[in-house]
Amino acid sequence: MAIKLTKGGNISLKKEAPELTEAVLGLGWGQKEKKGFFGGKKMVSIDLDASCLMFDSQKELTDAIWWKQLKSQDGSVTHSGDDLTGGGQGGTPNEEIVVRLNKIPANVQSLVFTVNSFSSETFDGIPDAFCVLKDNKSGSVIAQYNLSVQGGGYTGLVIAMLYRSKGEWKFKALEDWGSGQTFDKLLPVITPSL
Repeated sequence: MAIKLTKGGNISLKKEAPELTEAVLGLGWGQKEKKGFFGGKKMVSIDLDASCLMFDSQKELTDAIWWKQLKSQDGSVTHSGDDLTGGGQGGTPNEEIVVRLNKIPANVQSLVFTVNSFSSETFDGIPDAFCVLKDNKSGSVIAQYNLSVQGGGYTGLVIAMLYRSKGEWKFKALEDWGSGQTFDKLLPVITPSL
């Protein structure tokens, strides 16, 4: 059974998924509902962009995996590609990032996952936003949490972090809000969490 996390929730992957070698962080969201002409309603596409940022022990950014670079330079992290609309089937991620844990370079201490609204549409009113951590081989869900509970006028979110601690990988739900169309605008929000 998947662990339901909230902001600050932290799990050991060694304990919760001891056989895990390939982790997937999935991000899902629905389309916004807006009032149309004559009192009707219409669904509006939302272009959110998931990213994975790799940091070394000195808190220096060593690589970024996002819609402009779908694979890390070392090949250990891959992105499924850019979803420009949102929506889709409930509970199914719109974008996924696969992390091959045993291929992550030794100098990389943490991987931080972010999402930004490329169109500068705020997170306010985006339905069914969630994050899920899965085993890529078995498809089993390790942890999940809902991102729809807050958001307000922000356009950027630091979702979670995979990090090394005493020889093992851990996963922490961060949920730190910020602004900006791309991940680089969130670096001042990320650095204190490393």
